[in-house]
Amino acid sequence: MKSIPWKAILPVLVAVVVALIPAPEGLAPYAWYYFAIFLGVIVGLVLEPLPAAAIGLIGVVLIGVLGLAFSPEQRADPKFDLPGEAIKWVLGGFSNTTVWLIFAAFMFAMGYEKTGLGRRVALFLVQRLGKRTLGLGYAVTLSDLVLAPFTPSNTARSGGTIFPVIRNIPGLYGSEPGETARKIGSYIMWTALAATCVTSSMFLTGLAPNLLAVELVNKTVNMQITWIQWFTGFLPVGVILLLALPWLVYKLYPPEIKGSTEVPEWARQELAKMGKLSRQEIVMAALALLALLLWILGRSFIDATMVALAVICLMLLFGVVKWNDVLGNKAAWNVLVWFATLVTLAGGLNKVGFIPWLSNQAAGALEGLPVTVVMVALAVLFFFIHYFFASITAQTTAVLPVVLAVGAAVPGMPVTLLALLLCYTLGIMGIITPYATGPSPVYFGSGFIARRDFWLLGLIFGVIFLAVLLIIGLPYLSIFY
Repeated sequence: MKSIPWKAILPVLVAVVVALIPAPEGLAPYAWYYFAIFLGVIVGLVLEPLPAAAIGLIGVVLIGVLGLAFSPEQRADPKFDLPGEAIKWVLGGFSNTTVWLIFAAFMFAMGYEKTGLGRRVALFLVQRLGKRTLGLGYAVTLSDLVLAPFTPSNTARSGGTIFPVIRNIPGLYGSEPGETARKIGSYIMWTALAATCVTSSMFLTGLAPNLLAVELVNKTVNMQITWIQWFTGFLPVGVILLLALPWLVYKLYPPEIKGSTEVPEWARQELAKMGKLSRQEIVMAALALLALLLWILGRSFIDATMVALAVICLMLLFGVVKWNDVLGNKAAWNVLVWFATLVTLAGGLNKVGFIPWLSNQAAGALEGLPVTVVMVALAVLFFFIHYFFASITAQTTAVLPVVLAVGAAVPGMPVTLLALLLCYTLGIMGIITPYATGPSPVYFGSGFIARRDFWLLGLIFGVIFLAVLLIIGLPYLSIFY
């Protein structure tokens, strides 16, 4: 009989040990038990004794069976339909629009691959820039920067537009998920994710939760933040990070292939062999352009996810992909289940009162400290509390008003400076985990970045991003506010 591996035992052990510790003062026992299971799931995602989607599903179903998403008062109410409400809660993540937008990104990538358009664009980029791997890194970063001001969904921008193209580049160098991923694929994928996190913070319209944050800031402390004010405030930080980013990834997560003089010439020959654009390539290009235009210009009358689903339908109608192709895309369905369950699990932490309790505890610990120390501590807290969220929107809604109100109550606190500092963390915090922001599951699901590498790089680059914001951005903003 096979022994149970320690990777399977440790997540359960962590959950049980935490659950046996008495609930902290001010937190209901059921909320503490919920947190214990959530922590066990996170440990499971790091160790991965089972696929990530399976771990998320087990966690959310366990909480649903135990009824821990609901207070004892709710469960005791004879009119409360616990079985019905529990299953609604368990399946709630599958109605999340970001979850389906992530799924759509994989469908778009499949369309690029099936038609050959992705290979053609990748060959063109390699022909022009492929002599140096670092040059490809800067090309990917620049592509995201150009699209960011006009595309409020970074999932649509990076996952739906950039990823389907760059997914074709590693294969040209003999780099595929698995043993050959580090040749060049890992470098390109991590650079793309890190770049979209920076551009998401750089522009008010670069990330949907930014717009929500501005509204919440206005309601909480009666302060308006304009597009120009947002952009100029983050500009020094954004320029430094974007200029350094491809080089930083090159040094900290180096590709095995640094460059090749032969590959660009080979790419030119391959393009010649492909000949003119095929009808299917033209259709796919037109549909991709349609999606991009609607993401940029149509947000007042059509949701970004609706755009993606409509384009998938058109891909099926025009024969770009077949329904069996959709059914057979295991990576897409795997990420759909994984992210849907994580959105539900992370959202439940706020529902049961754990996040407000944690925020209040942290705020109490900061009482009496100098204003600057409090400001930095609140920014750091707001940034790293994102480990408990699978949605930046959810964290913005649940935590931003609390942290901002706590800071504003400190005598002498420059509220405008604090508000901008907190808002600027929203994009860059997306780098820290494989579920931190919409594009993360797309790049993680590509298979080019190993699980251990993703968590470690997330922490390293998260610290770098936050450090630059505090060391460069805070003094710069202090001049004006």
